[in-house]
Amino acid sequence: MTQAQGGRTALYAFSGQGLALARRIATHMPADIFAPERLAGQGAPDVQPFASLGHLVAGTFARYPRHVFIGAAGIAVRALAPHLCGKDVDPAVVVLDQAARFAVSLLSGHMGGANELARELAAMTNATPVITTGTDAADLPSVDELARLRNMVVENLPAAKAVSAALLEGRPVQVFDPEARLLGDLCDGDDAGGLLIPTEPGAWDPAAPGVWCHWRTGGAFPQTFRVYPRCLCLGLGCRKGVPEKEILAHVAQVFAQAGLCPQSIIAVGTATIKREDPGLCAAAAALGPEVVFYEPEALASVTTAGQSATVRRRIGTGSVCEAAALLLAQGKELVAAKAKTERVTCAVALKATSKPGGSLS
Repeated sequence: MTQAQGGRTALYAFSGQGLALARRIATHMPADIFAPERLAGQGAPDVQPFASLGHLVAGTFARYPRHVFIGAAGIAVRALAPHLCGKDVDPAVVVLDQAARFAVSLLSGHMGGANELARELAAMTNATPVITTGTDAADLPSVDELARLRNMVVENLPAAKAVSAALLEGRPVQVFDPEARLLGDLCDGDDAGGLLIPTEPGAWDPAAPGVWCHWRTGGAFPQTFRVYPRCLCLGLGCRKGVPEKEILAHVAQVFAQAGLCPQSIIAVGTATIKREDPGLCAAAAALGPEVVFYEPEALASVTTAGQSATVRRRIGTGSVCEAAALLLAQGKELVAAKAKTERVTCAVALKATSKPGGSLS
């Protein structure tokens, strides 16, 4: 998960004991400490003083992905209330009492990661983690939290509530996760007591709660929690000076024709000669979380079907898009072979499945 403010945690202390605890926590994680002016004092460069907590939180709430209030829960609630937007955008908030007895997941337990943060703080301070989300209390899988932990793209987040409600009520939930990228191998027993039912698309009930995890299109139903695993590796090539819009339009057409989900792109690859090409660089940045530039020798070492003598003469390799896609995926097969216009080429390879580990709860 990409975090704002460099992935740092905001620590708020309201007493001398709380400030000492904040400093202790800050030795274990990248964090910024905030304390009232009376506590910050002079010569304390590690502490940022504030006069009004309300004014401070107005500026920090959206800037930090994780917040820890060391003090009473009521202080945190009053400071946070004006800024709450929704579980898909609010950051993680945990309240830790100044004696470090309890680490309470207060806000965005699943999607924001507050449950995970509470456990992290508990391990650090010997506190007891307090997790009140229904699925956690019932030792059931939380599909939205799993998607966040696996760095997947979520669609139709409200359906996660329908899935959780069904599990809590003991009703079956249909699951399409054929590569076990989200929920692991249901045959291993992590099936929520038999409530998670592997279901093929042809047998899917659009009106019933479900979880759909795949890199191909499908699963767009009101009660279906849809997640996209990041596993598609996109190789790109183009002539010099092609604008970003033209490249994006070609990629969108290829993905639509092949039934692929652009949300599942994990990386974009191309040749080093394109490093200074503004159109391709902008398109690659818009399409994937990571952009990789390959030397011609690396691209030429990959055997592909889509070879071009013209490209070989120009940059030293007969394939750019297919070779880059296969290098990114560390695989041998393409899910979309080279497709080209007069000025743009692209190809897509599938990154090998890596089954998630750990408990589903």
